[in-house]
Amino acid sequence: MGENIQFTPGKYKTKAKGHNSVLDMLVTFSDSAIQTIDIDQSSESEGLSDKVFEIIPQQIVDYQTLNVDTVSGATISSLGIIEGVSEAVKEAAGDQAVEVLKNRPKPVIEKSDESIEKNTDLVVVGGGAAGISAALRASQLGLKVILVEKQSFIGGAISISGGNQVVYGSHLQKDLGVTEDSAEAMVEDFKANGNYENIDELIELLANNVGETTDWLNQDIGVQYDTEEGLHNLPEYAYDRELAYEDGGHGFATTARQALEASDVFVLKETRMKELLLDQADAVSSASVSGDSDSAIPQVVGVKALAEDGTTYILHAKNVILASGGYGNNKELLSEELKEVLYYGPASSTGDAIKVTEAVDAGTRMMNYGKIYPNGIEVSPGRAKSTIGGNIPVLKMNGILVNDQGQRVINERATNHDVLNALMAEDHKILYLLLDAERFAIFQEGVAEGGISKADIDNWLAQDGESTPFFIKRDSLQELEDKLDFPENNLVETVKAFNQAVETKEDPLGREEIFLEEKISNEGPYYLIEQKPRFATTMGGLVVNSRLQVENKDGKVIPGLYAAGEVVGGVMGTDSPSGANNAWALTSGKLAAEAVAE
Repeated sequence: MGENIQFTPGKYKTKAKGHNSVLDMLVTFSDSAIQTIDIDQSSESEGLSDKVFEIIPQQIVDYQTLNVDTVSGATISSLGIIEGVSEAVKEAAGDQAVEVLKNRPKPVIEKSDESIEKNTDLVVVGGGAAGISAALRASQLGLKVILVEKQSFIGGAISISGGNQVVYGSHLQKDLGVTEDSAEAMVEDFKANGNYENIDELIELLANNVGETTDWLNQDIGVQYDTEEGLHNLPEYAYDRELAYEDGGHGFATTARQALEASDVFVLKETRMKELLLDQADAVSSASVSGDSDSAIPQVVGVKALAEDGTTYILHAKNVILASGGYGNNKELLSEELKEVLYYGPASSTGDAIKVTEAVDAGTRMMNYGKIYPNGIEVSPGRAKSTIGGNIPVLKMNGILVNDQGQRVINERATNHDVLNALMAEDHKILYLLLDAERFAIFQEGVAEGGISKADIDNWLAQDGESTPFFIKRDSLQELEDKLDFPENNLVETVKAFNQAVETKEDPLGREEIFLEEKISNEGPYYLIEQKPRFATTMGGLVVNSRLQVENKDGKVIPGLYAAGEVVGGVMGTDSPSGANNAWALTSGKLAAEAVAE
């Protein structure tokens, strides 16, 4: 193990950065070794990072080194644990000991060379919303299903989302009093939001089936929706048609995992799709399209996958559904504009399906678009978290958005699309959310479900704008102006003008009267919170027909291959409204399974 280290024996308290929060750690040392690493995971979402809290501490203790590899999909938590243990080592043995442990050889983990073959009716690739929906529905319809997920947990992007879903046409929407909504109205709202670049047959497919899907999730699968909070009133929609899951995306993922465990679906976690299995003998002729009598479309007959432990799986199947998510975390596939936007999606969104389907000449479309939101905070270089859970309640009250001149530039209750346009028009691509103390407390509660803890916010406030994310607190508006170098009195006059609008019920920026009920307090403290563009969801992807069958670049169906969820391109056009992506993932997953079962 190299140079020996003399530790001061004892238990040392330190902290680890988890996905959702800062976690308490207790590291125990003998005089010559790290003995145990205990981490309080109570504030973390189940399944999201639990594997990392097992693997990293065990390797550090077993091999007495800090030179360990991060766990795929949990890089932040992995690095947080290593840093936390480093701090404990520093206290127990000094800086030199930290350097020694970081330079010790990495543990050599032996990999399996085993190859396992399985036969099934259906392979579903991806354990997010679309894959879960497809696997559960197919199993319910009597198919033998294998679900392949490259992460160590089931849940995907929905598990770290705000947990909202469009529920048009469901009994839930009707029970909550909305009975006049229609598929036509929903399609029009989605098209307007997507700049009318949506693929008609796909957006209509969603509108005509999302209600039935929601009822199935609620009644058959056990997904619970927050009917107490009720339908969300959003400017993007002519009718209220969005609901949150109980306990957000985490609540959905927990229920989905329980449903999968109770089903006959065979789940392979930490197993990555490497290629599609093709049968040229059963290839479908495409001579009528290409004019080449030798040209044929190969039949997809399964998937080859590689497990984290080195095991190769050859999964023979009658059909394959690709539900492996988007490509937001793969800059090779991103447009130049998206490369400059903060990313807040899962590490697993690397466009696996786009790359693998090149072998069958699959068509793609709208690859240059991503869903950009105007409410991100930069928690590490290039990486964001969302404040939307806190923004929604406070912007209904007296929260306002100001630019780097301390002035309002947009009706804060406008659509996300319009707020984003205002944000992107600013030279430095930043706005600030201004809150008084009472509303800041509400904001803190709102962002907690999105993975921003009070401890995080306290830490960012203590940084006082010296590094991102910018959370600034001052006792007066004038002090905020000084800190942010706003022109003198601009922020003061902005607040005065807003409070005047509350009195007159007339806002020159068009904020509706219903959102002009509360004045900003005349007494501090006040808070400014950065608002930067963020994205997770990509709008482009594979070309499919209305049965979710993948088509090649000639527009011909690739037999045996289906796709669902974010991997499908063009559903939302250039942009997606709130709750739409979860609705599409779940609906398309269910419909793909039904198409396979026909």
